[in-house]
Amino acid sequence: MIIIGAGPCGLSAAIECQNLGMNPLLIEKENIVSSISHYPTHQRFFSSSDRLEIGGIPFPSVERKPKRAEALAYYREVSQRKHLRINAYEKVTKVIRTEQGEFELFTADPHNNIAAYSCSYLILATGYYNHPNKLHVEGEELPHVFHYFKEAHPYFQKNVVVIGGKNSAVDATLELEKAGANVTVLYRGEDISDDVKPWILPEFRSLERKKNIQVRYDAEVTAINEHYVYFQSGEAHEKVQADFVFAMTGYHPDHAMLQRIGVQVDEKTGRPYVEDTTMETNITNIYIAGVLAAGNNANEIFIENGRHHGERIAASIKQKALLSHRDE
Repeated sequence: MIIIGAGPCGLSAAIECQNLGMNPLLIEKENIVSSISHYPTHQRFFSSSDRLEIGGIPFPSVERKPKRAEALAYYREVSQRKHLRINAYEKVTKVIRTEQGEFELFTADPHNNIAAYSCSYLILATGYYNHPNKLHVEGEELPHVFHYFKEAHPYFQKNVVVIGGKNSAVDATLELEKAGANVTVLYRGEDISDDVKPWILPEFRSLERKKNIQVRYDAEVTAINEHYVYFQSGEAHEKVQADFVFAMTGYHPDHAMLQRIGVQVDEKTGRPYVEDTTMETNITNIYIAGVLAAGNNANEIFIENGRHHGERIAASIKQKALLSHRDE
């Protein structure tokens, strides 16, 4: 058994399979819970620590909702205690299904060393955080334009444009303003999203009212260059000065990988075909764990519910193994 992706849901699936006597191998293109490691340094989770627990190991935290550093330490500890087999810094480059129904996987490490594996069962737990939604405008690839926000200090007294109006955009805006950046928010919607965390929205509204930040709604970004972000608002074409740009426009799953393997994906929703009770796809013995199962709607599956996918997967594989043994 191979699990592609060693995020919390991949780790949880590995533990659940381990509990039923299996010995899965996790292959991860960076290191464990890499998405969390890319979160902003100050990041606090939506969920309380008990809802982030996996493998039956308690997650103690200083406050009810843990911070990024606490989560990283917790998942490292779980991986060690459970003696999980993890091949980190290997990127899966190809998956082939053989005539016998087995799977052959090929990987490459950062030095382009190639490795090959075979397995009977494949679990996809690749998440979505590594695939940002692009603006598809001129200048998006310039070096001062980012799709991830880490920390605010480097942008002290700099003109920073934040593009977006949901949690990541609001969160980045608050941190940047606190660090002394001159922040302008451009959002194509008519108002900030209702999905924004309720404990940070009042602070954002306060900064907006006091003009500590500039917020432009109905703002469609059209181009970026070394000094400005250009946008259209209604019939007006405008620009705002920008030393740095954070395009916090969300993320999406890797549909290409799913489709290359043969997993059916709904074109409109991005949702792969998954049997709800087992998490098995339309390809026999390929399973999905975590947010990848939600398609484009990343707000449907989180760690706190995706961590339970492993239980369904492990039970399904165990049942198949029992039936196969009985037939023999």
